Amino acid sequence: MDSSPSRLKLSLPVLLLGGLALLGVAAGIASFSSSSPTPAGAQPAGGPPVTVAQPLTRSVIDWNDYTGQFAAQDYVEVRARVSGYLTEVHFTDGQMVNKGDLLFVIDPRPYEIALASARAKLDQASGTKEFARRQLARASELNRKEFVAESTLDQRTEESRGAGAGAQAAMAAVRDAELNLQFTRITAPISGRISAKQVSVGNLVTGGPNVASPTLLTSIVSQDPIQMGFDMPESDFLALSKRGPLVGAVVQLTVGEEKRDGRIDFVDNQIDRGTGTIRVRALVDNPEGRIPAGAFARVRLAASDTYQALLIPDSAVATDQSRKLVMTVKDGTVTPKVVRLGPKDGTLRVIKDGLAPDDEVIINGLMRARPGAKVTAQPGKIQ
Repeated sequence: MDSSPSRLKLSLPVLLLGGLALLGVAAGIASFSSSSPTPAGAQPAGGPPVTVAQPLTRSVIDWNDYTGQFAAQDYVEVRARVSGYLTEVHFTDGQMVNKGDLLFVIDPRPYEIALASARAKLDQASGTKEFARRQLARASELNRKEFVAESTLDQRTEESRGAGAGAQAAMAAVRDAELNLQFTRITAPISGRISAKQVSVGNLVTGGPNVASPTLLTSIVSQDPIQMGFDMPESDFLALSKRGPLVGAVVQLTVGEEKRDGRIDFVDNQIDRGTGTIRVRALVDNPEGRIPAGAFARVRLAASDTYQALLIPDSAVATDQSRKLVMTVKDGTVTPKVVRLGPKDGTLRVIKDGLAPDDEVIINGLMRARPGAKVTAQPGKIQ
């Protein structure tokens, strides 16, 4: 019974010391918590950060883009015009040729013989004509002296006319023979790049007015200038026609990495009912022949005069159903603006309406911006 009070007296100091220790630990934890920095990822008081910049102002031109294909201005299939054996070829496949260059030779000997025969017949017909003329002169003189009857004079007159017609026919035969002999030497009808020969030396080729399908020997396409054809939608054609005639307008062409200028020289006379487009053609200088016929290119045609426009990155434009929106920041609050877009200019987009030059447009962090929400605007620059 005497031991219980002694144990109680010994435990009180221990309890007091333990309480003081616990209070010190709690105070230390509170002090550490109050002095520690804000954890990473916590939002600042002003809202999420976004980058803003005023729209870029510069001179631009609206362009209409099309896809076109090059075609040779002149294309000729070289075919045989007389029949015979091919004896000579005077070009290398794929080379450039000039108008009048000798390309092929067909054996001319049969045509030389035909020409000699035609000339002999012409001499004979000329002699007959001269004899008939003299006979007519004698008959006329004798008839004037009443030594020859009228019927004899009429006969001599008809003989003279027949002889004259025979001489003209013989002369036409000579010209035909000369032409056939000339056709044995086939020359380039235009300047350009020649294709591969389709017939080798020693083969028989056929040609002439009575041959349904003359032998194809090769083909030639002109190189400079070269044509560019493309189809223009009806709406573009009507809009551009209000600005003036299309013929003579300058177009910009992009062929691979190369850029060229051309000039429209032809617009078709009607719109295609099936496609709703009209055919337009431009001429492009091609002095070195680097653009081949059949190549495709991107065509740009100016749709407006030069004007001052506001431009922002195309990525800064948001879509709300059928509307296009641009998020701006005013007094730290996101304010959406409905805009009317123009064409793209590289990575930038022309804004036709709905935006002011001094608006602060969100160009980065658009996913963190909500209409009416608070944000922390950081200045940026549109390149």
